[in-house]
Amino acid sequence: MTDDKPMNPDDQPLTDSAADHTAGEQDLGTDAATAGAAQGASRAEAELADLKDKYLRLAAEFENYKRRTAKERTDLFKTANQELMVALLPVLDDFDRARQHTQGATDPAALQNALDITYNKLNKTLEQKGLTPMNAKGGDFDAELHEAITQIPAPSDDLRGKIVDEIEKGYYLGDKVIRHAKVILGQ
Repeated sequence: MTDDKPMNPDDQPLTDSAADHTAGEQDLGTDAATAGAAQGASRAEAELADLKDKYLRLAAEFENYKRRTAKERTDLFKTANQELMVALLPVLDDFDRARQHTQGATDPAALQNALDITYNKLNKTLEQKGLTPMNAKGGDFDAELHEAITQIPAPSDDLRGKIVDEIEKGYYLGDKVIRHAKVILGQ
């Protein structure tokens, strides 16, 4: 068979209309594959656009978060100082009253009494805010807590290598050292 017509499964030549139909099916398959590829590409582009949109929204949301937390931190510092100042105002008022009542007073006991009352109130207010004094005198030297100013001969053998005197008190705020005690060591 030298006929150029396509063969059907029975090895019989196909008629022209049958050959056109088979070729049409092949064209449809190629068109369907092209259409499927185009549809897949458009789906991928849509997915990519969606991911880009999500990324941009996430980036913008993160920038807003950073700005908001920075503002909140600044506000927190401002209000923390405000709270301490409000707590110290009654002590300041007591100092004013003590100065007014002791002006021209010659009685040292009255002056001492006014100072003691005001000092105790200030100390109590600071302790309520978490300030705790260190008790360094007579204890062992700790470089993490104390700053040695000088060394002197120890007045007794049990004070050798220990803190003999405290020049400036050290303080904790909570568990953190906010000022090291300035001390004199016995040698």
